[in-house]
Amino acid sequence: MKPKSRSAAVLAEVLVLVAGVIAPASAATPSPASNESRTARYFESIRKDPNRLLPFLREMPKGGDLHNHLSGAIYAESLIQWASEAKDCVDPSSMTVVAGPCTAPQVPVSDALANPALYASLIDAFSMRNWQLSGQSGHDHFFATFGKFGQVTGTDAGGKMLAETAARAASQHEVYQELMVTPTGKDLEALATSVGWNDDFSVMQQKLLANGLPQILATASQQIRATAAARDKLLDCGDAKPDPGCQVPQRFLFQVARGKPKEVVFAQILSGFLMAGAEPGVVPPDPHVVGLNLVMPEDWRVPIHDFPLHMQILDYLHKKYPKVHIALHAGELVEGLVPPEDLQFHVRQSVEIGHAERIGHGVDVMNETLPFELLHEMASRNVMVEICLTSNDVILGVSGAQHPLREYIRAGVPVALATDDEGVARSDMTHEYLKGAQEQDLSYLQLKKMARTSLEHAFIGGASVWRDGKTFAVVKECTGVRPGAERPAATCRRFLDGSEKARLQWKLEAEFDQFESQPWPAAAKAAP
Repeated sequence: MKPKSRSAAVLAEVLVLVAGVIAPASAATPSPASNESRTARYFESIRKDPNRLLPFLREMPKGGDLHNHLSGAIYAESLIQWASEAKDCVDPSSMTVVAGPCTAPQVPVSDALANPALYASLIDAFSMRNWQLSGQSGHDHFFATFGKFGQVTGTDAGGKMLAETAARAASQHEVYQELMVTPTGKDLEALATSVGWNDDFSVMQQKLLANGLPQILATASQQIRATAAARDKLLDCGDAKPDPGCQVPQRFLFQVARGKPKEVVFAQILSGFLMAGAEPGVVPPDPHVVGLNLVMPEDWRVPIHDFPLHMQILDYLHKKYPKVHIALHAGELVEGLVPPEDLQFHVRQSVEIGHAERIGHGVDVMNETLPFELLHEMASRNVMVEICLTSNDVILGVSGAQHPLREYIRAGVPVALATDDEGVARSDMTHEYLKGAQEQDLSYLQLKKMARTSLEHAFIGGASVWRDGKTFAVVKECTGVRPGAERPAATCRRFLDGSEKARLQWKLEAEFDQFESQPWPAAAKAAP
């Protein structure tokens, strides 16, 4: 980016700030008589009443969860049960699960089913429950949990994990999920190690393809299909009374472990591109994989040191395969966690060099160089930010007015709430909405906009039902058609039939239509 003079930069920041302050006032307001306005008024009347606000938000339609790590989405109680069934063992001193048979001082995980103290200790070790008593920071306790239960999620639990997350999503009135998974394992790492590093990305790509990468990815696709089939069986999706989770489409983002050696990171990024459809003639695309993301703690040495290199790899592959979707963790940092210099460029480079269509977290955005200019750029590029309020609170200690969510909204940057690791964090989408209402002072219309925005920026295929994804003006084919109508007009029906994304968006609108048509209690009249 061409550098600006200081005066020009300051003027740009002021203009963006002013535009952001004005923008919310010009947002569309429902007519006083509409069901939407009645619902919004009732919401305001119960905002300070958590006993009414919680059930309201539980039933509110919520769109999609676009930032959700599958292994972190599972509650500790499930992990204990599955480890018991697998006859796994645990070392009581470290609370780390290992495969059986047990050797002293290990004990069977199944012992916890009859030992309340061990059961409680395992839940605390596998999650953020009581983390303040662990002697660790929230950051360190959170990231340590995955190594403790990795034996459970790393075996044949994939179908059970998908079933649990789908069922919970349905209970939260979500209509779509994108889950981060790493479908390849040690074979890909071994291949990358054998190929070694080469500064010529093209040479590395050709060596990986010539030495077995297509076969590794074919096996990964088979495992994904088997896992999805196991989920469907557990949820009785083929029966007369299937679990509601069967109605929640689940797609996957290829999860790249950016803390690995650089040759492994390159191989994983390339694999994500290929599975998402980069070269269908070389590697058949997996319809379940819709994009990729880089994960692992952003403050660790390798992710910090190799961050510019990772962006260069993404830039190289994006230029070759521009249709592959990219979402990136960026700015999951706070002052003191890293040197000040490392707070100043991660979000910008992720957008400008890494070609991220969505940013996960973005907590340190106001520490970036020329932050208001960056916010304006993100708004103009239509880069969405996945907001994970509970995660940012327990890991980084950022909540309330310290969180940059209001700055994103003021600047017109698309935002949507997400769970991140709902099992480890002991949360769910309803409680993310609750934190949004109580801690961020979000209105009903803002929460509704976030639900719509989540589907607008989902990587699922097909055209959007909105001709404008910011004002949510419907396409002409469906103008004047009520979303809840059983038989929409022929032109609208044909449009919906041709787009999975539009069908999900239409389903969400139908759920909002039904939700907002309720006869809200008289408490709405007592709004402060």
